Amino acid sequence: MTITKSQEGKNVTLALEGRLDTVTSPELEAELKQCMEGADSLTMDFSKLEYISSAGLRVLLSAHKTMSRKGGMTIQHVNEIVSEVFDVTGFADILNIQ
Repeated sequence: MTITKSQEGKNVTLALEGRLDTVTSPELEAELKQCMEGADSLTMDFSKLEYISSAGLRVLLSAHKTMSRKGGMTIQHVNEIVSEVFDVTGFADILNIQ
């Protein structure tokens, strides 16, 4: 998985490419811990994310909880496969998905 970070002031955007699974979720978790400290809002661009596993969902839920105490977290450009995982697991009701 490739993570591309961009930042404008205290607004952080992470673009994910590839698979977010058991192998790659620790990488995202480490990146999120680092960037969420100074961030007021977090946007995650999933336009190139091909797959997400339960390990990836756990990382997203943790980030959502942290960012809900700040300016919030938004997920954008979700493909059909990832969208279906969000729907089936109920994450579509929890996360702010655009």
